[in-house]
Amino acid sequence: SPHFPENFYNFCVSLNNYGVRVLGIADCSYDTLRPELKDALTEYYQVADMNDYEQLYKACDYFCHKYGKIDRIESHNEFWLENDARLRSDFNVFGIQLSQIEDMKHKSQMKKKYIEAQVPVASGIIASDYEESKQFVNKHGYPFVAKPDNGVGAANTYKINNDRGLKELFDSKGNIIYFLEKFVKGVIHSYDGLVDKDGNVVFDAAHVFENGIMEVVNQDLDLFYYSLKDIPDKLVEFGKNTLKVFDIRERFFHLEFFLSEDGEYKALEVNMRPPGGLTLDMFNYANDISVYDGWAEVLISNRFSQDYSRKYHTCYFGRKFNKNYANYHEEILQKFGNLMVYHSPMNPIFRTVMGNYGYICRSLELEDLRNVAQYAQELRI
Repeated sequence: SPHFPENFYNFCVSLNNYGVRVLGIADCSYDTLRPELKDALTEYYQVADMNDYEQLYKACDYFCHKYGKIDRIESHNEFWLENDARLRSDFNVFGIQLSQIEDMKHKSQMKKKYIEAQVPVASGIIASDYEESKQFVNKHGYPFVAKPDNGVGAANTYKINNDRGLKELFDSKGNIIYFLEKFVKGVIHSYDGLVDKDGNVVFDAAHVFENGIMEVVNQDLDLFYYSLKDIPDKLVEFGKNTLKVFDIRERFFHLEFFLSEDGEYKALEVNMRPPGGLTLDMFNYANDISVYDGWAEVLISNRFSQDYSRKYHTCYFGRKFNKNYANYHEEILQKFGNLMVYHSPMNPIFRTVMGNYGYICRSLELEDLRNVAQYAQELRI
């Protein structure tokens, strides 16, 4: 899926620039690919359905017969994490194997790994039935968060506040297996970056999400998050311990923690892929580097030679077309154009989280970013 999300074409471009043969598999017509991606691909194989594993297998088998053994298989996309791993296992390719996937896809398994990494966690259980869930509530109280044990993002994730909400959850859950977790009041901090083939962190960053993704989705809020120039030592410690337990190598990561009101970090979940949205580009704007090139260099020579010092705070904020904002887009650009490094319509698929239109700003001062986001997301009364 080299064309999606839209900025991921840069991975192919960087690999090609480093002399790597890049082969693409996706379900869209070759003619719809952007010119830079076409130029980066040696060959493209179109399948009818990316969810049909046999079609993906046949594509890789074709490439093997034509070009020789495949060195890497990667989409960087959480949705394809399991298929990526299955293909690697079937074609004996380096990287995350199918045997490792359960720990990375299931919230209940993630929690066990966090505990192994000696990271504090909130209490949680698989919601086998209503009665067992009620026992969990009797022990830990309301509220709690119900999330699909095997889910992507904040889809079908809810804060349950009372018995009525618990009953409604079980009446409507269908075939979804839910993981229940005691609600932690706090702010989400992420530890993001890239590890080399030996598991060493060669690039890292941290971001703060003042509105949780669950709240953004369920309450139709606007997203605003920003990067830190200095990463707290405890966040780095917990992050590196977690990566070691998962034995992650030559891969991007996005680890989420709550910073609770008592000042303690508690584990939320792991994502063994690049952070979502435009965060990769925020990496670049914060450091004046290319993490796309850095990733390609790690694959080729197991080194990350770019200097990164987190010179700037960067932020992302989005706006949704169903909201009546106090200030127009043109006014945002006129007032804060000196901070703006990128703005563009967002793919409608990401609308519930990222908004319909997204902005990236950067500044030496965090307060500047708060000001522009507040101005852009202010609603007309």
